[in-house]
Amino acid sequence: MEQRISLITLGVADVGRARAFYQRLGWRGQEVEETVFFQAGGLALVLWGRGKLAEDAGVTDRGVDGFGGLSLAQNVRSRAEVDAILADAVAAGATLTRPARETFYGGYAGCFTDPDGHVWEIAHNPGFSLAEDGSLTVPDFGPP
Repeated sequence: MEQRISLITLGVADVGRARAFYQRLGWRGQEVEETVFFQAGGLALVLWGRGKLAEDAGVTDRGVDGFGGLSLAQNVRSRAEVDAILADAVAAGATLTRPARETFYGGYAGCFTDPDGHVWEIAHNPGFSLAEDGSLTVPDFGPP
């Protein structure tokens, strides 16, 4: 298996509501057969009905919203950008779960949840440089 991710699919209660939320954040997607696809750098973020996602994956949806041991993150170029994105997310209907603050790694980050409880961290990490297109390359941390 190659070390890469092609798609991240979020199971959502209401595809239309979820799409509207991400559009208020400035994301532009395409809807096909009640599934929304957003190009997100080198991968795609997909919104799909939670029940359909569970059925397709062969698992039982226990109907538990909120934290599921997963968070999505977007690294940005400045602390000011962290603050602006968090404010935009709240204005779009997100819940701020952790206001932006200094991090243990010398960065600055805060978190919000989307209307379905998916956690997003917005972070400025001076140790992780971003290419012009926003792509991140994990730095070489040296020997273990």
